Amino acid sequence: MSHLRTLLIAVLLGVLLLGTGNAQAASTKIAVGIGDQSPTMFASPAYKALKLKKTRYFIPWNAIHNKGQLASADAFVKAARAAKVKVLMHISTDNFASKKAKLPSVSAYKKDVRSLISRYKKQGVREWGVWNEANHASQPTYRSPKRAAQYFVTMRSICSGCTIVALDVLDQKGVATYIKKFYAAIPKSKRKYAKVVGIHNYSDVNRKRSTGTRTIITAVHKADVVDTDFWLTETGALVSFGGSSPCSESRAKSRMSYMFTLARKYRKDITRLYSYNWQGTDCQNRFDAGLVHPDGSTRPSYDAFKAGARSFTR
Repeated sequence: MSHLRTLLIAVLLGVLLLGTGNAQAASTKIAVGIGDQSPTMFASPAYKALKLKKTRYFIPWNAIHNKGQLASADAFVKAARAAKVKVLMHISTDNFASKKAKLPSVSAYKKDVRSLISRYKKQGVREWGVWNEANHASQPTYRSPKRAAQYFVTMRSICSGCTIVALDVLDQKGVATYIKKFYAAIPKSKRKYAKVVGIHNYSDVNRKRSTGTRTIITAVHKADVVDTDFWLTETGALVSFGGSSPCSESRAKSRMSYMFTLARKYRKDITRLYSYNWQGTDCQNRFDAGLVHPDGSTRPSYDAFKAGARSFTR
């Protein structure tokens, strides 16, 4: 009897420890999604297997004047809704050529973005980003944190009931100064509302470090914005990126695992993570961070994403 009792106790302890391990594994309260520009993602069996509830789509600020861009956005939002996936729509440049895009006036931004908000609110979009990757040279806001701040104030006035990513920045040199100037340009009475901040931390993830992410979080805290939520609005593992990251699926798998490690490290601050992107190009383009090949077959980084996402929320 003594031996049987000991065996039963050991089994019960094992069950309890297993339950504790599972609870710990599911305890990272960071909601995970994937950003992409193609609606075909939602029909993929590999995507459906992830059971994701969030996605991100960026759209030119003046897309209301472009039927093709509107048709693409309509198709994406429609497919996301059918899949019961919530869309974060992020305003972006109309020209990604470095330092070439024209900075819209506040009135032009208000007019065109208000039209976009009106169109896509009717389709269920309630989450908006003021301006994608505002401090990067591919965006006209890169030299004007003041204008980016004005856009935030404007979006608050035209997007009632919306959750707004007030500032969205890349983890590059000078980001702390950009953040400081951005918040300084917002009237004090409105600064407390600019509390969702987007981070693009490709450099950290693909160099397996945390300095850029930490710099951004620290700089926002110094602006005395209470209860800030940080969203990794664009992150991910690079399969290839020009000469700095030659094509390597095995490296991308390793970096994808680290992406979740890094997010978990800052889980007190980060509440969302959007990996970019779904559709790869088999390294035919300068930038390739896709989780699947062009034919839809999965890459090793997909397996790493699926494994890492298990311990995160949806």
